[in-house]
Amino acid sequence: MIARSMMQRFRPNARAMSSFMTVPPTNIRAEGKLMAHQPGMPKLPVPTLAETLDKYLTTVRPLLNDAEFAATQAAVREFARPGGQGEVLQSRLEQRAATEQTSWLHEWWNDIAYMAYRDPVVINVNYFFQFVDDRVVRGQTHRAAQLIQAAMAFRQQVVSQELAPETARGLPLCSVQYNYMFNSSRVAVKPSDVAATYDPATHNHVVVLRKNQFFVFDLVDPNTGAVLSTADIHAQLDRIVALAGECKGLALGALTTENRDIWTDVRAKLTANPANAAALEKLESAVFAVCLDDAAPVTREEVGRALWHGDGRNRWFDKSLQFIVFANGKAGFNGEHSMMDATPTGRLCEWILDSLAKGKVEHGAASPNVDALPAPEHLDFVVDADVAGAVIEAERKFDAVVAAHELQVLAYDGYGKGLIKTFGVSPDAYVQLALQLAYYKMYGVCRATYESAQTRKFAYGRTETGRSVSNESVAFVHAMENPATPAAERVALAKAAIAYHGKYMKDASEGKGVDRHLLGLRLSLQPGEPKPALFTDAAYARSCHWNMSTSQLTSEYFDGYGWGEVVPDGWGLAYMIKEKSVHVNIVSQKLGNEKFRHYLTEALQDMRVAFEAVVAAAPKKAKLSSALLEASAMNRAGMATTTLAVSLIDSPAFSSTTLNF
Repeated sequence: MIARSMMQRFRPNARAMSSFMTVPPTNIRAEGKLMAHQPGMPKLPVPTLAETLDKYLTTVRPLLNDAEFAATQAAVREFARPGGQGEVLQSRLEQRAATEQTSWLHEWWNDIAYMAYRDPVVINVNYFFQFVDDRVVRGQTHRAAQLIQAAMAFRQQVVSQELAPETARGLPLCSVQYNYMFNSSRVAVKPSDVAATYDPATHNHVVVLRKNQFFVFDLVDPNTGAVLSTADIHAQLDRIVALAGECKGLALGALTTENRDIWTDVRAKLTANPANAAALEKLESAVFAVCLDDAAPVTREEVGRALWHGDGRNRWFDKSLQFIVFANGKAGFNGEHSMMDATPTGRLCEWILDSLAKGKVEHGAASPNVDALPAPEHLDFVVDADVAGAVIEAERKFDAVVAAHELQVLAYDGYGKGLIKTFGVSPDAYVQLALQLAYYKMYGVCRATYESAQTRKFAYGRTETGRSVSNESVAFVHAMENPATPAAERVALAKAAIAYHGKYMKDASEGKGVDRHLLGLRLSLQPGEPKPALFTDAAYARSCHWNMSTSQLTSEYFDGYGWGEVVPDGWGLAYMIKEKSVHVNIVSQKLGNEKFRHYLTEALQDMRVAFEAVVAAAPKKAKLSSALLEASAMNRAGMATTTLAVSLIDSPAFSSTTLNF
């Protein structure tokens, strides 16, 4: 998932940032396991100009006709000429990389991609995980209490830094994002939002949303320093349900669905009252938010939409972590994306569900000590007519945006990674080809596709773009749609496309993609300098117009996840590749989701037929030899049988999860 627009240059609002308690990016204590590796982590590299420009031409070629490609080649030659603008910008970027304490990209990316993005975060930025059902604990407040207890156990590991860092191929990944996991919130500020964080030693309360109202209670006993028992937490949640009653309050949470500049102005009016400012700080400083909804969604589509956006009222979308539990016990998570990618939050949610399923969570006393529990505090806000009107207007806009969107789920149980592995190919690259084939079936053309690659092997690394459309993938989809093409040729073309995709994703995870480097060069322009033809060429905008925004996150504990499309005429495609199934969350602005789901099903079936035909035609010994050779080649190329980017997680607590978000 990526932010919508990065075509303008923004600067962070230093004055606004100074008024909040924030975690600086260099706030690293190396004595704990989680951060022990940070001081020695390599910095994000700056690729050479030549390698990026050569790779850029390769990636745009399948998107352009001959005349367009010739024009792009000319723009690239001009940019790359000795002593030209490209060399000047490259030199500036290299100087920035040498002097930045974090990385040359860190501040730019966090600001441009997220904090300075002014459209609403809901739909556009936030994402969701749908948890599998708990077949034993089905009551709403009971399940919420168990999720809270497990989340607090994970938090203790983060705060104490006893949590082991995630690793990829034995190397630790950057853990800085964990600083923004708990007691954290995005805060609306002009011209660029900020991340507010609070001391976990003195902020141990949870904020609970019920009937659009806000309640808080401490999760830690101030006398003993111990986390409340699950029974005590359950009792507090039941109290909140009773206190909230049957009447819904004014939905102040809807303000977090607004345009960020509008929300900034309304927030200023709201906090002009000191009591409101204090209540809002309690909300934002909470360990995390828990939303207890009236709704009881059943289908994957219903649950997905309820987690992704819900009714927009009983939420606080600026909170870094929101656990959502419905009246029927179904549950999930909504994450604010600005300071954390899905890898840390996916690990958190996986750990919670795995620990609960395996009975590893300490629940404490079986019966609550109700008399010793302080009553939950209701956060009261004094609201004038202007703020109340702003809430109503935010609700109206939110409802219109939601109505413009469609969400469908393909839960394809024909096969999964178990079978794909027998074909000797990367499951992630295989599904990427299926997405390309489905798009071609629907539109008769291939267009720019984004897959997220993780760069957290570097200090302060986040993501790089995997450009999924290639000359090889285009040849493959043409062959698949040509009835005269034999299966052997189709499979050969598929393997060539998969090999290219694997190599590109590996390069991207090494910080050697195209998009972040070109962004850095563009941001190195000084005021008044002309924009190079490379960036005004139509091919540049077209190759960054992500008609398909895709990513993989796979866990047996998740029944879905997703986010919004990144361009109005595009698709948001979040997929999981389980052992025996492929699950795709399909989102668009009503572009024909049912048809796309049909074509994707057809693509997966067609590919299986082709691969199985080739396997069946091969002699038995040759099949085994071929599979071993393919596996060996994949390992040498860094493809493995999971994904090539953020999926390479071998932390024991994350062993069943594959992430590429």
